[in-house]
Amino acid sequence: MPAPVMPAYDRNNIFARILRGELPCRKVYEDDFALAFHDINPLAPVHVLAIPKGEYVSQADFCAAAPAELVVGFWRAVARIAHDLGLEQEGYRIVANHGPNGGQLVFHFHVHIFGGRQMSHRMGNMPRPSDRG
Repeated sequence: MPAPVMPAYDRNNIFARILRGELPCRKVYEDDFALAFHDINPLAPVHVLAIPKGEYVSQADFCAAAPAELVVGFWRAVARIAHDLGLEQEGYRIVANHGPNGGQLVFHFHVHIFGGRQMSHRMGNMPRPSDRG
């Protein structure tokens, strides 16, 4: 059975609209490479989304097509965001879903940064709505 094909980049996806300033967000960080904002349905006390500035469907697309300085700048921004949120000492989790089977709902590459509570070492134990607060 062939693997599902990733959709083409949709310039009207919610994250593209946030990047263009057409939709509001609760911004926590922005630089030339990334924008980060609070998730509207947080699954942990800290739940922030970081998105690169560019049209990338997934992590694979981002790594294959983005200029090296954007890839490096984005991941440095993710580290800075975690630091600025005070998550480094206690720890945090970074998650990027890829494709429909990976749970990706918005097809603009993004990273979830979860923190503010103890998380299990089991990777299948991702935050759930009941984990809020």
